[in-house]
Amino acid sequence: MHMMRVAIGFCVAAAVASPLMAAAKKGPANFVVLNEAVGVPVFPNDITDRPYKVLGEVKAGVRKATIFSSEASQEKIYKELWERAEKLGADAVVNARYGESRVSAMSWGQTDATGTAIKFEAVPATPEATPAEAAPAEASPAEPQEATDTPG
Repeated sequence: MHMMRVAIGFCVAAAVASPLMAAAKKGPANFVVLNEAVGVPVFPNDITDRPYKVLGEVKAGVRKATIFSSEASQEKIYKELWERAEKLGADAVVNARYGESRVSAMSWGQTDATGTAIKFEAVPATPEATPAEAAPAEASPAEPQEATDTPG
């Protein structure tokens, strides 16, 4: 009986440790753009400096654990939005919005958030100017004017 408990304990420990080890193997994320304040590519405004296509709207709800827990931080809310957008293959989330926490029958407080998942489009490379195009055209030598002798 004691051996059975030990075996079950090892199985539970392995089941708990395997996702943690897999998460540790991921390494640092390489984002196309990054909101430095929260550490993920989620922005409260639109991105206008490069073209993108809209993948769809993402929604997230962040719950408080107990009535005594603090409200969800912007960082936590944005990370939840990013997790959902990442599953769509997004490069970023723009126009992220969230409201106040509200109490419901199933939660001591939940903050709902929405945003738009986007994928940046490839910008066509502009051809570089050739040296002939870049250099100004040389002035052609002045044509000799015909000398006219006018009787004076």
